[in-house]
Amino acid sequence: MKPSARQRTTGPRASVRRRHDREILALALPAFGALVAEPLFVMADSAVVGHLGTAQLAGLGVAAALLTTAVNIFVFLAYATTAAVARRVGAGDLPAAIRQGMDGIWLALLLGVLVIAVVLPGAPALVDVFGASHTAAPYATTYLRISALGIPAMLMVLAATGVLRGLQDTRTPLYVAVGGFTANAGLNAGLVYGAGLGIAGSAWGTVIAQNAMAAVYLWVVVRGARKHQGGNWWAALKPDAAGIRACARAGAPLLVRTLTLRAILLIATAVAARLGDTEIAAHQITLTLWSLLAFALDAIAIAGQAIIGRYLGADDPEGARAACQRMVEWGVACGVGLGILLALAAPLVGRLFSSDPAVHRALLPALLVVALSQPISGVVFVLDGVLMGAGDGPYLAWSMLATLAVFAPAALAVPAFGWGLTALWWAMTLMMLARLAGLWLRARSGRWVVTGAAR
Repeated sequence: MKPSARQRTTGPRASVRRRHDREILALALPAFGALVAEPLFVMADSAVVGHLGTAQLAGLGVAAALLTTAVNIFVFLAYATTAAVARRVGAGDLPAAIRQGMDGIWLALLLGVLVIAVVLPGAPALVDVFGASHTAAPYATTYLRISALGIPAMLMVLAATGVLRGLQDTRTPLYVAVGGFTANAGLNAGLVYGAGLGIAGSAWGTVIAQNAMAAVYLWVVVRGARKHQGGNWWAALKPDAAGIRACARAGAPLLVRTLTLRAILLIATAVAARLGDTEIAAHQITLTLWSLLAFALDAIAIAGQAIIGRYLGADDPEGARAACQRMVEWGVACGVGLGILLALAAPLVGRLFSSDPAVHRALLPALLVVALSQPISGVVFVLDGVLMGAGDGPYLAWSMLATLAVFAPAALAVPAFGWGLTALWWAMTLMMLARLAGLWLRARSGRWVVTGAAR
């Protein structure tokens, strides 16, 4: 006998779905706020420095691109830490979760010191590689060298954010991100204009704000250690060589995944540049909006990392599978909604970014392709987060390398056959379809469902 409509909406399965909905929303909404707040650091710098002059703004653009690259390739510090800590939370071992988190923070500090050792002496050469003009290069070098002093703090913030996400707390990272953005904006204005330090003042403001954020996170982690470790809390905060090496091993596949994704985006930009000035301008606008939409979808992925890790740590494979299915449904729904919004806004978007009618003509069909691909992106981001939460990093690395092998020939064929920007974004959609195929096959296989406090 089939269940009635009322039974389908009030039975045990509906209750589980509602619980998963509450978990997803509780984690995803604050995570989205924190993700959106992070780019505001660069926007605040740009708004303040832009009034100093064109050369200063150009220098900031080059230095900010280098800094963003240097920090983003280590985003595995957040992802791997989230999964590892969430497993121990699910297993009911909060002291071990705190120790795991501290290992990630120590690894972040070590990597930050290594990056400083490269960037400080190599800043002029790095700026030159990015093609800064002779007028912008001195400003870029100044900003890069000063801001590099904040890289250890930036990486520690990534790792500490992963700790709190693993502890099922995305609200604290939101508060810290908003507080850091507010402090950064105030410090930049005061140091650039009030103290008359110019672009150096903007860099120092960012360094101070990032170190303050890292200090707040450390205070939160130390408080958690004192609460859950008892009288031995100080020992949990000391560096453990074996634990740090384990974090590095867990993060290495995710580093490969991230570098491969960066390579895909660089190839797309290089191809767009070969198509002409109009196409690269339209491509940059399209990529900006694509990235903005990715923040919303990535928030669900972050929730997936924390939730899946907790279920697997609690030896609840059925709960993990059910949560995965529900998050895929959320991904599809959000992708459809975002796609409709972008399709409706596409005819108007060009005027916000450019006054060139040629850019508008090139932009519109590319944006419509992006709008059509959003449901695909929704599932890709969710499954990416699920597999990260499961600690399935090696598969993610190999899957992304396979995706690069599919995308590169398709993208390079665009200028070879005289196609335009719309074709390039169809190639980007092909890239997302390749990612979807690899992730979907893995999700269906169930091989990611490995339970226990550690994978």
